[in-house]
Amino acid sequence: MADPDEPHDSQPSHGEPPPVDAGEPAPAEPPAPDLEPAPEPAVARAPAPPPPPLPPAPPSSYVLIPHRRRRGVIGRLIIWLLILVLVLPPLWVGIYRFAPPPITPLMVIRLSEGQGLDYRWRSLKELSPALVQAAVGAEDSGFCEHNGFDFRAMEKAMANNERRPGRVRGGSTISQQTAKNVFLWPDRSYVRKAIEAYFTVLIETLWGKRRIMEVYLNVVEMGPGTYGAEAAARRYFSTSAANLSGLQASRLVAILPSPLKWRAVGPGRYVQRRTRRIGGAMGTVRVAGLAACVGPLNGRVAIGPIDLDAAPPKAAEAFVQRQQQAQDEQSPAAPAAPAFDELALPPSDGSEAPEGSSAPASDAPQTVAPPAVTEPPVQ
Repeated sequence: MADPDEPHDSQPSHGEPPPVDAGEPAPAEPPAPDLEPAPEPAVARAPAPPPPPLPPAPPSSYVLIPHRRRRGVIGRLIIWLLILVLVLPPLWVGIYRFAPPPITPLMVIRLSEGQGLDYRWRSLKELSPALVQAAVGAEDSGFCEHNGFDFRAMEKAMANNERRPGRVRGGSTISQQTAKNVFLWPDRSYVRKAIEAYFTVLIETLWGKRRIMEVYLNVVEMGPGTYGAEAAARRYFSTSAANLSGLQASRLVAILPSPLKWRAVGPGRYVQRRTRRIGGAMGTVRVAGLAACVGPLNGRVAIGPIDLDAAPPKAAEAFVQRQQQAQDEQSPAAPAAPAFDELALPPSDGSEAPEGSSAPASDAPQTVAPPAVTEPPVQ
């Protein structure tokens, strides 16, 4: 019986290969398994830093804008342009229809040049009627006939400027001059002329002739830093614009084309000749009704000889028709009626011809000169 304490030879110990009989071939070893390396555990990596910002693009005159955005920008520009052209100018003109202009661009320019500012507003009722007659007779004889533009005067001015390039003659009406003096700046560019035409249409539509004349006589430049008839009357003649005589009004209007060079007091020969011509044209304005569209004027002013050749065709024709009608309505036995009611001439008894005429008063229509009026000397 085997000793339990002795190890059995037939049972190999743990970890030792079993004994191999010398007569038996050794068993083949099993092939080693194809072991793949275990994957390495993933290591958490920090996120890559963002790329540096690109430098700002250099300024360029052409910037690519998306199509929709570009259409929006153009649409807004069109809207603002329409507001600037169609809303603001009529609103501006509408305000000045009732309120006096507080200041004008020309006043600001002259003030910056150190010429001062003397501007005193007066209503048309506070101005001498001679101012209206002188302005119409000298600056715009067709004031009541046109709608802001006198194309016949423009043609004459262009023809004169072609013949005499050194002596430029303007063809602007009182309406155009008012639009320029109130809303624009002194310049001879086509841009300013186009804007002036637009404002001329606006004031002719919204103001009317009476308001245009009132504003014109109050804002027109009549000397260095002097604007309007009231300031000019105080400066040159020490009186108010309501008390200006015909000669004084003619002298003020005579210097309007060049108020910074010509003098109303102590004038040169050219201004004196121009004053006489304006005094004669005032008679035409009064008799032919060339300023009738302005409305009633206060007071009566002495006027000079009548010159129908200086009147526009329509006004001269109307005057001749009124005179002929007055002659036709006369009765053979009745005394001759005065031909010019506007002049307040003394009635004729038919026994005496007018001064300077050898024909009797009952003959065909004659040219009647108004009574001479002696003006006080202008200082």
